Amino acid sequence: MTALDLSSPVAVVGTGTMGQGIAQVALVAGHPVRLYDAAPGRAREAAEAIGARLDRLVEKDRLTAAARDAARARLMPADTLDDLADCALVVEAVLERLDVKQELFGRLEDIVGEDCLLATNTSSLSVTAIGGALRRPGRFVGLHFFNPAPLLPLVEVVSGYATDVTSATRAYETARAWGKTPVACADTPGFIVNRIARPFYAEAFAVLEAQGADPATIDAVLRESGGFKMGAFELTDLIGQDVNESVTHSVWQSFFQDVRFTPSLAQRRLVESGRLGRKSGQGWYDYREGAERPEPHTAEPHKAPAHVVAEGDLGPARELLALIREAGIPVREEDEDNGTRLVLPSGGQLVLADGQTSVEFSDVVYFDLALDYRRAGRIALSASQDTPAQTLSEAIGLFQALGKKVSVIGDVPGMIVARTVARIVDLAHDAVAKGVATEEDIDTAMRLGVNYPLGPFEWSRLLGPAWVHDLLEELNLREPSGRHAPSLALYRHAHAADSREGTP
Repeated sequence: MTALDLSSPVAVVGTGTMGQGIAQVALVAGHPVRLYDAAPGRAREAAEAIGARLDRLVEKDRLTAAARDAARARLMPADTLDDLADCALVVEAVLERLDVKQELFGRLEDIVGEDCLLATNTSSLSVTAIGGALRRPGRFVGLHFFNPAPLLPLVEVVSGYATDVTSATRAYETARAWGKTPVACADTPGFIVNRIARPFYAEAFAVLEAQGADPATIDAVLRESGGFKMGAFELTDLIGQDVNESVTHSVWQSFFQDVRFTPSLAQRRLVESGRLGRKSGQGWYDYREGAERPEPHTAEPHKAPAHVVAEGDLGPARELLALIREAGIPVREEDEDNGTRLVLPSGGQLVLADGQTSVEFSDVVYFDLALDYRRAGRIALSASQDTPAQTLSEAIGLFQALGKKVSVIGDVPGMIVARTVARIVDLAHDAVAKGVATEEDIDTAMRLGVNYPLGPFEWSRLLGPAWVHDLLEELNLREPSGRHAPSLALYRHAHAADSREGTP
């Protein structure tokens, strides 16, 4: 099954920001495009707005004047749904209400031809439920674009329970012909991106609620150590706290209040206070004129330790040994069967976040996971109130000697980056095991849809599924709500990895 022929008209119903964006994508690809909106005059206003955006593309040399003129000639506002009768594809981008969408597609089914593909751009409703009211739900599919549609490449092609393979394939190939990167997905709450991205926000909020660190520090650690483009607090301020919380709540309810997707009480209070982020002037941060952005907690300079002893394999943090030596600090390596750690001159230990807490040990400082320890600009350390000051001082001095800023946070199991990445990896393994999407499509979706530095399965291979599983298992023992319990899919991968390495 191939993509729609460029001579085939495409209709977009709903002319808000997303509808206009989808229409522009189809138009620039070469299709005749019909715009319809239930509000009188709105479709013509949208056509004018799209024309103005095409003008700006010409000004930026991203489109020729001739291509713009041809596109404008192919763009037609529709006064009634009947004007869409000859379209080969109708994409809906109207209000996120099931009854509204079902009523719309019921009317369209009586108007368009038998071979017309019907698609919804819903981000939160069930594609199966929307199409369930149709006489022929086999031709109904989800085409979930990301905003702004003309710029972001990802499109989730969602097959409902009754969607025909031929319909999904045609939608997939059409999106690709439009210059997009489609990924195939089953009809599951949140699809790929909004399902697997939930821990990025949830774990940051949980650290805040546990008084582990403030938003500015958590965001800085996620950016400068985790490699994320934005931290969870600044990103939800940009999205809108009400919008982000609504998606979280929708996914949680759709999964029958699965504890893994539980919304944040701290975010709920923020929304209730009217602090919705950038659009309201206040969110986690203050965006009003003259307001100062809070700085992340950064430790004062400390003296580097004279030497360190590396006991056992540091696993995902093994690159630190080379960095320590390059900084001129002698390192002695010793085999150790009882764990992996860096021993400091005072006898204190530095241990990679593993889901345990410093308060459980007499002299341990934990350090957080980094995407790339060489390139990381900041490292988070955690210690309990009983951790000796000398041990913490040596730990801070060691990372500062490597050129890193250091943020000392509370004694939070799993810290910040480690617990966030572990949960993202776990949800990804669970999604594949349940037939939501392939590993490749999930990695593509998370890199392109939310700009993650690595896809979840790239992370899984880098860290090892056994490491991720063990961290979550330890975290679950200390926060036994079930939220951090590793999935059966991750357990199987971890067990398989152990078997390959000869672990009994």
